[in-house]
Amino acid sequence: MKHLPLGLSTRNIMKKIVVTCLLLLSVTAVGIVNVSALSEDAARNGVPSLAPMLESVTPAVVNISTTQAARVPDQLRFFNEEDLRRFFNDPANPLGQQGPRSAVRATGSGVIVDAGAGYVITNHHVIANADTITVSLQDGREFKATLLGSDASTDVALLQIEADNLQALDFADISNLRVGDYVVAIGNPFGIGQTVTSGIVSALGRGGLNNENYEDFIQTDAAINVGNSGGALVDLEGRLIGINTAIISGSGSNAGIAFAVPVDMIAAVMEHLQRDGEVRRGQLGVQIQDLNSAMEETLQTGAGRGALVTNVLPGSSAEAAGIEVSDVIVEIDGRKVESGRELRNIVGLMRVDQEVELVLYRDGSRETVTAVIGGDSPSVAANEGASEGRRLDETGFNGAQLRTFDPASAAVQSEGVRGGVEVVDVDQQSPAFRAGLRPGDVIYEVNRSSVANLRDFNEIVSEPAAVTALSVIRENRRMLVILS
Repeated sequence: MKHLPLGLSTRNIMKKIVVTCLLLLSVTAVGIVNVSALSEDAARNGVPSLAPMLESVTPAVVNISTTQAARVPDQLRFFNEEDLRRFFNDPANPLGQQGPRSAVRATGSGVIVDAGAGYVITNHHVIANADTITVSLQDGREFKATLLGSDASTDVALLQIEADNLQALDFADISNLRVGDYVVAIGNPFGIGQTVTSGIVSALGRGGLNNENYEDFIQTDAAINVGNSGGALVDLEGRLIGINTAIISGSGSNAGIAFAVPVDMIAAVMEHLQRDGEVRRGQLGVQIQDLNSAMEETLQTGAGRGALVTNVLPGSSAEAAGIEVSDVIVEIDGRKVESGRELRNIVGLMRVDQEVELVLYRDGSRETVTAVIGGDSPSVAANEGASEGRRLDETGFNGAQLRTFDPASAAVQSEGVRGGVEVVDVDQQSPAFRAGLRPGDVIYEVNRSSVANLRDFNEIVSEPAAVTALSVIRENRRMLVILS
């Protein structure tokens, strides 16, 4: 078939059809937008636009610049000042700087979240080690900011400026935020000035970028680059859903994978920083691990998903509440818990001495206990690491040397344990060590089946299984060690 050129009238008709379809698709896809504002703008320009929403949002997004006085490098600190002058042959400028102390400058973004109080939220890494912090508004005004507090573990910092006529963003309710929802990122990439990009929510609840941190990121494909840190991620109604914090990129520029700290975490951190100037982390006093489908099949907890308790620390809030090893926590104060990381994030931002209600599964039964959140302790940490594959040979189990436990001669004693397998040694590079098995541990159950000796142990672990759950005694404490 021969394709003929379109006539002028045909082109006009096609143009109207395309514009109408675009408008209908946009209104359908972004139905939460104020339709009258979208339609008014469409009538004026011929295409739908986010400009009406952005006009009310962008004044609340600020540029942040910091300065930090340059320090003498560590390797030069053993020289005195006169030595440096002679060495560099410059009596006024021994280190080749433009003055006695030069300033290291950096830029980022921030969001005004309380106009009356002058509160500005940004990332911890934007203002870390800064000597001065300057907040620049969209209208050109600049203010020196006071750092009220900062939390490296969530990468959130709270600033305050003394200014009138500020505009703040409202926090969105992100409980119904879904993958595929449209979002808009606003910030100051590369220090070039305020820039707006758009995309969708690519994933929710992302973590694992830094296992020491408290992470529950919103992932987006909106273009985010260096300098966007601390800037706003908003929904199509202009409500704040997060602050942009990190990207994954080999070059340091946008690769379509960016992360934002969600507003519910920001709100919890703000409460701590306003009150104490720091985050006083709460703890239950448990070591936990994700309960996945393979573990559930082996352990038959009845929970399906949740935070599996592998250790209860002595003297902890969890011990006082009656939480036991092998319990699976699925709710805390009405909030669902589907992983160890979720529980850690929630508890870590609760107030110390706060009373909470925990729903857990124990031996297939659903139970409720009440606990009081304890203070931060370096000895309390999540144990979410997955170990490597399992194997059994003549010398041991997954790098652990084992022998039949003799209760009469062993130093380790525990009421109710009359037999088992003792761990003699563990290779520190082995799967057993990474899973948490240590010399002196006594294994008394494997996959919830009792073991009296090494023969029982070998018989159970010889059966193929996705995971191996070892109930152990260590220093008279019961623990759970998971090998997968």
